Amino acid sequence: MDGLEIIAKRAEENLTVGFERIDRIAYINTERVLAAFKKHRVSEGHFASSTGYGYDDRGREVIDRIYAELFGCEAALVRHNIVNGTHALAIGLYGLLRPGDTLLSVAGKPYDTLEEVIGISGTPGNGSLADFGIGYRQVELKNGKLDFDAIGKRLDGSVKVVFVQRSKGYLDRPTLSVDAIGELVSFVKERSDAYVMVDNCYGEFTETKEPSALGADLVVGSLIKNPGGGMAECGGYLCGTAKAVELCSYRLTTVGVGGEVGATVGQNKNILKGLFYAPHSVKEALKTALFAAKVFEELGFEAEPDSSAVRHDIIQSIRLCDPDLLCAFCRGIQYASPVDSYVTPEPWDMPGYQDKVIMAAGTFTSGSSIELSADGPLRSPYTVFFQGGLTYESGKVGILSAAREVLKAQKKRAE
Repeated sequence: MDGLEIIAKRAEENLTVGFERIDRIAYINTERVLAAFKKHRVSEGHFASSTGYGYDDRGREVIDRIYAELFGCEAALVRHNIVNGTHALAIGLYGLLRPGDTLLSVAGKPYDTLEEVIGISGTPGNGSLADFGIGYRQVELKNGKLDFDAIGKRLDGSVKVVFVQRSKGYLDRPTLSVDAIGELVSFVKERSDAYVMVDNCYGEFTETKEPSALGADLVVGSLIKNPGGGMAECGGYLCGTAKAVELCSYRLTTVGVGGEVGATVGQNKNILKGLFYAPHSVKEALKTALFAAKVFEELGFEAEPDSSAVRHDIIQSIRLCDPDLLCAFCRGIQYASPVDSYVTPEPWDMPGYQDKVIMAAGTFTSGSSIELSADGPLRSPYTVFFQGGLTYESGKVGILSAAREVLKAQKKRAE
């Protein structure tokens, strides 16, 4: 047993309490999923494919009802043809905002890929929210928490959507809990008629409730992250109040049509099966994140959240403070992947990002973040962000591979 294996063994011994907590949450969420499937009488007929307009697609309709049930809200729009999380978020923003309105982001800058959607960056005239006369304001977190004093000062009558990103994205900040977002919802609703919209990506099923259960008007995410359970091969969801979801459905299709149509072309079974697996898949990803945090802490790196923290999403970041170590970590993840393990990832100018980004993802579904993947922008402090792990065992193998590549890179620099 080499030194790294000794560190891994010690890490697992010290993570018993954290693992047990994750197991309890997964069990509760699995009970919730099974109860929803039972209530809505899921049967093999719901797996049938539809084509063309997709009228009266029973599977599509039951998926929407089950998502609304699990997310504790009035309505849901779950579709395989939502291409990614950014697309789902853009549907929500364009669905709720009108010319003259203001978008208020209350957890700092949204994820990089939304900058061009909002109009913070990009070419004028490309169809951003700014091009349609929609204003933008931003409130930073204060000591890692929502700054209610600052939010209150910016919450005037022009603010139509209060936007909050649950996870850290590429920012060095804590993930927000469902209860923290619930507090925001109450604060906003006492002072305004603005919609509260949540970027829920990476957070689903890490707790026993979602932000919509505490009154958020719209929560949005991707099916190739947590709720797809590693089975959904594409898609996204928008869940919330009936009014908000209806407006978003008009943006996805067209006014007067909304969510009443849309061929499912054989994707219903994968979406339902993925949702069934989701609590377990998220559990495995969370355990992988805890293990990674502990191992890299033992190696002298700073992990956020640390290995003792309660988790509110599946993202784990490690501050490597060196571009070579960032690339080495990603190489290690790629080399331990079940798909494309022979590929060496390199930084590149990825569309929607302001810095070069390196990404490692040897996944069965391209870009699937619930499968083990790692990425990060090449900018100081050269933090790697990783998530996923369909099984804890494969996640552990991947993290140890990443650690070995980082140690090799450190040794090479020292020579």
